[in-house]
Amino acid sequence: MSAIVASGLTEFLGNAIEPQVQVDAVGQGAIFALMAVGIGLVFGVLRLVNFAYGQLVMAGAFALALASEWDWPVWAGIVLCFAVVLVLSIAMERLVFRPLRTQSPAVMLVATFAVAFLLQSIALLWFGSLGKTAASLAYLNRPVTVADVDIRKITIVAIVVAVISLAALVTLLTRTTVGLQMRAAAMDFRTARLLGVRANRVIGAAVLASGVLAAIVAVMLTVQSPLVTPNYALRETIVVLAGVVLGGMNRLGSATLGGFAIGYGSGLLGGALPTAQSQYLTSLLFGLVILVLLIRPAGLFTRGPLPVERV
Repeated sequence: MSAIVASGLTEFLGNAIEPQVQVDAVGQGAIFALMAVGIGLVFGVLRLVNFAYGQLVMAGAFALALASEWDWPVWAGIVLCFAVVLVLSIAMERLVFRPLRTQSPAVMLVATFAVAFLLQSIALLWFGSLGKTAASLAYLNRPVTVADVDIRKITIVAIVVAVISLAALVTLLTRTTVGLQMRAAAMDFRTARLLGVRANRVIGAAVLASGVLAAIVAVMLTVQSPLVTPNYALRETIVVLAGVVLGGMNRLGSATLGGFAIGYGSGLLGGALPTAQSQYLTSLLFGLVILVLLIRPAGLFTRGPLPVERV
């Protein structure tokens, strides 16, 4: 028995250090980091976990699929994707988040669940359970060979876009007035409002920035998985939420690191596990998350307890 375990562990470690597996894992980690930032922005300001975030990604993916079906140019499909996601983000903030902002956290949480299932049901009615295929971006999933390693173009794009997006977000948060107000609101919303910070402006900016990131993620996920169905991106959203908790929800940086870590870990396990054991990936991944949280309840990359007060 011990020989079998040792042999399996050796095979796993051998696969894990393969350059191909490492590159794919970093690319997946970059996409999950962007999703974690989008979720963390809204949580930082509203102290609300937006469970409808995955449905924003799904809506953007359907927009890309429709553009492909209509034979639109790639750039036009991407523009449509951003337009759909941003309109839905603004509508969500104006029609749900803003009227319910003074209610209890449970009410807000149930509201995001309701929005998520509403969008999923609308997609099911409009597009059916079989969904649609976004074929126009398929060329980005083709590999290029670098030093005998096949690197998919989308992996390179994901890493570059993630770095640029995170750099732009850091600039927004540290060099602009609305960014500084968002940081102040994330630390202490009541005090920030007493000092003149306009709540609607700050929350609207956070939701809008989160929507931009959701549209970027929608494009990259659609390249990797062109078949878009009503439950598209649902699994990825659940995994990223676990990553945000794993990293630490009380800081945007720690949440981003948690998203990258769980994305990288998911890609690493998916590439390193033998094909016959790949069905155990999700169980193993969430088992590791539970183990880490038992040791570090506040998160891997943060200190102090998780804030629970909502404003």
